[in-house]
Amino acid sequence: MQTEMQPEALMLYKLIILYILDKVEFPLTNVQLTNFILDKGYTNYFNIQQVLAELLEDHFISCNAVRNSSYYEITSSGGETLSFFYDKISDAIKNDIDEYLKENKYKMREENSIFADFYEAHKNEYITTLKVLERGNPIIEIKLSAASEAEASMICENWSKKSSEIYARIFQSLTTDVE
Repeated sequence: MQTEMQPEALMLYKLIILYILDKVEFPLTNVQLTNFILDKGYTNYFNIQQVLAELLEDHFISCNAVRNSSYYEITSSGGETLSFFYDKISDAIKNDIDEYLKENKYKMREENSIFADFYEAHKNEYITTLKVLERGNPIIEIKLSAASEAEASMICENWSKKSSEIYARIFQSLTTDVE
């Protein structure tokens, strides 16, 4: 049986998530948010999921689901709320978050800069969308047709592993003079 969170703890966890999302210029996955909070021992997984659900319900954060990941961003009302209650987050917690982001921001941005998804356009035709994002804007975007869901899934998986190499080849090919 799970006990109900105290209102003060609930508010603190919400503010921690808003603070983290406010400090980054890109969406964070559920895993990225959860890892930090669990690593620091602030609360447990179930409380984090409850807090995320309530923040979504209150429109303080937004969520974009892509394949098996949820990407969270702070909304303008979330930012306003954070500014009202900013002083409710201890300096120690802010320092923990700032230090963690300083050490991991580049890695987290890299993890979220490669986008791959697909949908079924027609029977036996799947469209894959492959992107590499920089500051939220695509530096390359490719749409490919696939004959099966398995093939579309493989394209997405391989894009995650080979996007840098593919981008470099395309860029080099398109910036080299053809005689």
